[in-house]
Amino acid sequence: MDYKNAGVDIEAGYKSVELMKKYVQSTMRPEVLTGLGGFSGAFSMEAFKHMEKPVLVSGTDGVGTKLKLAFLMDRHHTVGIDCVAMCVNDIACAGGEPLFFLDYIACGKNYPEKIASIVSGVAEGCRQAHAALIGGETAEMPGFYPEDEYDLAGFAVGVVDEKNIITGKEMKAGDVLIGLASSGVHSNGFSLVRNIFSMDRDTLETYHDGLGMTLGEALLTPTRIYVNVLSAIKASGVAIKGCSHITGGGFYENVPRMLPEGRHAVITKDSYRVPEIFHMLSGEGNVEEKVMYNTYNMGIGMVLAADQTEADRMVKAAKQAGEKAYIIGEIKDGEKGVTIC
Repeated sequence: MDYKNAGVDIEAGYKSVELMKKYVQSTMRPEVLTGLGGFSGAFSMEAFKHMEKPVLVSGTDGVGTKLKLAFLMDRHHTVGIDCVAMCVNDIACAGGEPLFFLDYIACGKNYPEKIASIVSGVAEGCRQAHAALIGGETAEMPGFYPEDEYDLAGFAVGVVDEKNIITGKEMKAGDVLIGLASSGVHSNGFSLVRNIFSMDRDTLETYHDGLGMTLGEALLTPTRIYVNVLSAIKASGVAIKGCSHITGGGFYENVPRMLPEGRHAVITKDSYRVPEIFHMLSGEGNVEEKVMYNTYNMGIGMVLAADQTEADRMVKAAKQAGEKAYIIGEIKDGEKGVTIC
C-alpha cells in the first residue's frame, strides 16, 4: 500500500504545478520576492513608502455552487476569474489597490490539465486586477470530494493610504448613486439558479436569442472585475463617497453596508435595462421581484455614491474606462436602508 493506492497521486501534483507555472508567471509584479514552489509568498512594501499611512486591506471568498455548472459543462477556465473577482472587488470597495492573491483548490482527484485550466482563470483574474498570484494550494482529498468535483476559494491583500479609504461617512442627502453594469449573474444565487433551470447538458447548451449565447455560457460568464474602473474614476479627480459590491443578498443586503447612520438609498428600477438572464430567472422560476433584488445583482455589479455636482463626471470616467455606467438613484435622509422603486 502507498499514498497513490490510497487515492493521492503525488506525481499528478507535480505535473499540475509544472502546467500552471506559465499562468502564474504572467501575473508577477516587481514587488514579488519569491518564486513558485516555496512555502510562502513574499511581497515587498517598499514601493508604498510614499503613503502617509499605508493600510492593508484583505478579502476572501469562493465561487460557490456556480462550480456545479462548470462540472456539468466540463468548462473550468472561467471560474478562477470569479474567485479573484469576488475578493479584489471587495478590496476595491474600500479604495484599495489589490497587490497579491492566493488560491486554494480542493479536489477528489488531481487531473493536472483540469487544475491547470482552473489556475489559468485565476491568473487571468489576477492580470485584470493587476495582482500577483504569489501562492496557493491544491489539495487532493479522495473520499471527501467526488473524483470529478472540486472547490475553489481565494484570498487577496491590497493597500490604501488611510486618508483615501472609502468609508461612506461623508455621504449626505442629495448625493447621487451610480451603477456599474454587471456581466451577468456573477457568482451568487446559484443554488436558486440550479433549482430554476434543469441542470443537464441539453438545457445548458440551448441557444437563446435574447442572451446571444447558450444558457450555460450566460450563466458561466465570469464576474466582472471593477479594479480598473474605480482606479480611473479616482484618477479623474472624482471623490467616491461610498461603494458597494452587489454580491450575495443583492441590493437589499449590500447597498446599506456602504451607508452611514441616518442615510437612506433610493434606487429607480427603470434607470437602466435589466439583462435578459434575470428576466429568464424570474419568469422560469416564478420568483417575486423583491426576492430577485434580494438575491441577484440585477445587472448592476457595483453601486457608487458621488456628490451631485460630480455624478456626470463619474459616469463619463467610467465609460472612458470601458464600463457601462448609469445614474440609478440618490441618497436621502432617513433610516439606514434601501428602497427600490
